[in-house]
Amino acid sequence: MENIAGKVAFVTGGASGLGLAMVQSFTAAGMKVVIADVEEAALEQARILFADTNAEVICMQVDVTARDAMAKAREETLAAFGKVHVVCNNAGVARNGNLADMTYQDWDWVMKVNVDGVINGVVTFVNDMKSHGEGGHFVNTASIAGQYGMQGLGVYCAGKFAVVGLSESLRLDLAADGIGVSVLCPGVVETRIGESERNRPDQYGGSTAPAMVQREGAAPLDLRVMQPGDIGDMVLHAVQNDRFYILSHEEFQVPVQKRAQELADEFAYWKSYCDANGI
Repeated sequence: MENIAGKVAFVTGGASGLGLAMVQSFTAAGMKVVIADVEEAALEQARILFADTNAEVICMQVDVTARDAMAKAREETLAAFGKVHVVCNNAGVARNGNLADMTYQDWDWVMKVNVDGVINGVVTFVNDMKSHGEGGHFVNTASIAGQYGMQGLGVYCAGKFAVVGLSESLRLDLAADGIGVSVLCPGVVETRIGESERNRPDQYGGSTAPAMVQREGAAPLDLRVMQPGDIGDMVLHAVQNDRFYILSHEEFQVPVQKRAQELADEFAYWKSYCDANGI
């Protein structure tokens, strides 16, 4: 989608962090944007941020895990702007810890937001995007944790691997319709995802306990921390140039390649096994 001025974007988790950065990049390029977020305080700050600008932005309080809320947001978006061209399924939460210690509440909360939220965004808007015939683009926020398993991040990794797999299939399914797909797989970015518990519903454990805790004995990580604005510009570039993987942190290339090599080695091992056993 090279010509995006005047087009409409719907961004979940859009009132802070990576989502807000996407909104700022999109509006700077002349897009109309719906900021969808579950956190009312963040939405109010977003309203203030854009109040004295020429940006065409509307804010909606939306829980991406609630399909009726997403349907209502779609109706309000179409009423305001007529069409939707770009959907950024960006809302996300994080929970760390040993998998043996994770509860059903941990699993349900993370999967509801990080996986169901993406599914709901696709199902809600894909037919509208196909029907208007002007092309479109989905941006699904995964993580570098969706590219290889990480100790202490099993729940988060599981969800992000799902988003990567969904996105790879979605790209193939929508290619004939002129609809692009990108999957965002960043490393460490300066956002509040480490405070995800602030939006954790009581039914999934509530907001009193931190979702991300320092693991005992874990070595401090010396990783590059990127600014959300840089990621927002990369997402805009991916939409305009139909880039699928958005890989912002090249320092993770080695562990990703290590995983790929292990897979290649295992293919070779099991080929040898099958050959030796006449399979």
